[in-house]
Amino acid sequence: MNTLEEFNQYRSQMNEKILDLDNKVLKRIFSLDSLTFQEGALNIATKELLGLACSLVLRCDDCVKYHLEKCKEAGLSKEEIVEAMGIANVIGGTIVIPHLRRAVEYLEVLEQNPAE
Repeated sequence: MNTLEEFNQYRSQMNEKILDLDNKVLKRIFSLDSLTFQEGALNIATKELLGLACSLVLRCDDCVKYHLEKCKEAGLSKEEIVEAMGIANVIGGTIVIPHLRRAVEYLEVLEQNPAE
């Protein structure tokens, strides 16, 4: 399995286990997260770029991967994605650079596996 398949399989499996815990707060957080990234005053692509930038600043590699996938699904170009990552680095500082490295690596994986 490649990195893309492993990440998505693990994420899906663990999300299911978390939701199976039947905790009202956790279910509501998951629901709020899903609702947040639906079309609204901001289009989905813009919301995903915001999610990507915030995830980089917060240094959450799993979130970065998730939003990179969603950015590609939303039809964003590599240039648009990289520009958003640049903004995140300006805001987050040099401590974000290791996460940027992993983001660029994962973006390469996504570009090599466009159908997934």
